[in-house]
Amino acid sequence: MDIKDSADMRGLERMFAYSGDFFHSIKGKMFILFAVTFLSIGVLAGLNYWSLSTVSQRLLLGEKYDDLLNDILEVRRYEKNYFFYSDAKSLSEGIVYLEHLDALAGELAGDMAVLVGDAQQKKFMALLSRYGQAMRALAKGGTTGQEALRNLGKSLTEAADDIRRQKRERAHKALKQTHIMPVAFLSVFLLLMALVIKLISQGVLRPLGMVAAGTARVGRGDFSPIATGAEQLSEIADFIRAFNRMSHELAVNQEHLLQARKMAALGTFTAGIAHELNNPINNVLLSAEGLREDYREAIDADGQEMIDDIMQQAERASDIVRNLLDFSRTGHPASEGLCPAKVVGSTLNLLKNQAMLAGVTLHVEVPEGLPDVCGDLRSLQQVFMNLLLNAIQATPKGGTVSISAREADADMVAFDVSDTGPGIPESIQEHIFEPFFSTKEVGKGTGLGLAVTYALVHRYEGQISVRSKEGQGAVFTVLLPRVDSVSQPDEKE
Repeated sequence: MDIKDSADMRGLERMFAYSGDFFHSIKGKMFILFAVTFLSIGVLAGLNYWSLSTVSQRLLLGEKYDDLLNDILEVRRYEKNYFFYSDAKSLSEGIVYLEHLDALAGELAGDMAVLVGDAQQKKFMALLSRYGQAMRALAKGGTTGQEALRNLGKSLTEAADDIRRQKRERAHKALKQTHIMPVAFLSVFLLLMALVIKLISQGVLRPLGMVAAGTARVGRGDFSPIATGAEQLSEIADFIRAFNRMSHELAVNQEHLLQARKMAALGTFTAGIAHELNNPINNVLLSAEGLREDYREAIDADGQEMIDDIMQQAERASDIVRNLLDFSRTGHPASEGLCPAKVVGSTLNLLKNQAMLAGVTLHVEVPEGLPDVCGDLRSLQQVFMNLLLNAIQATPKGGTVSISAREADADMVAFDVSDTGPGIPESIQEHIFEPFFSTKEVGKGTGLGLAVTYALVHRYEGQISVRSKEGQGAVFTVLLPRVDSVSQPDEKE
């Protein structure tokens, strides 16, 4: 098959697809209904015109059959005058009517054969011929008997009357058939109305009722979609699909709103706790340092180890409090335009040793020409440090942790942090950004790293998401706005 044939086939497929969609739409259904209706009305109108023409033609022919019988009766009247009054002039007048009768019978011969059949038509023509011959022979001085001529005339009159009767019956039958046409017109109209009502009620009103019920469910917080059936009209199906997309977006936005509210409430709560804990922890740390400095010689090795443990745990608690304060801080910190390569490079300088000790290879792909992103260097370093540390800890020895950057669209720059670890189960992916949620062992994680990262990214009007399959690693994507796409906010606490 050459290129032209292939293009023709694709054109035919598109044409058939369009025609299928058209005839499955409201306008397509209405077009079919009205087209069939107009076609039916046209056929009925044609039948009605043909029926009326047939009736008119039969009535006209019926008048000629009346003339035929009247001419026969007129000839017989002259026949009687001749026999009763011996008036030779009556025979001459009768022969004139016979000639007119012959001409009229010849004109009606074809219709008469259809009306009464060939046998009866030939019988009538034979009677007419014999009667005419007898009259003409009598006019020339023949000796035709009166009784024989009267019998021929009687038979001819009865045959003509029978033919006229059958013609009238057929005309009446055709006239009765014309009475069917108004009923047929009314039936077609009622059928059209019934189909239109069915189309509107089942194809439009019922789906609209489903959408109304779905809207009421959405108002109650139920975002379940409306089922779309194959039998639904295309416009209605598109409308329901749009409604389902809206419900899905509302459900997603509702989840985001609940998450944001939960984060805000938890941030307010943790901020108060963090401020209350900060001073006692600092006092513990200072006291432990003072105890070690002042009584270094008086304290044995076990005591020194206990003091070191106190200071280590106090510093860990201080880090947790600092994370809580970072998580609970609302508003926008002072921001500036930052080169993505600079942000990533400065973060990697802080993590090279951890990657080397873990036996993990770091792969970087951040082009120099990317647009600047809006943010604070320390905050963004913390974002990528949290993500890279999690990736390094999740990646087995010999694995690879990658970070890359690219332009996502006209307003955003995307950063992807991926690893070759075991991946994140789908069942917990929706919870990993929640505060204090951790899959690490007790004492090895606080569950605040990704929560702080989430809060910092959204503080700069960015987005963060994760995609992962078990056994195939994980990819965290951070979207940060470009400097020229947002206005610089004032610092807020």
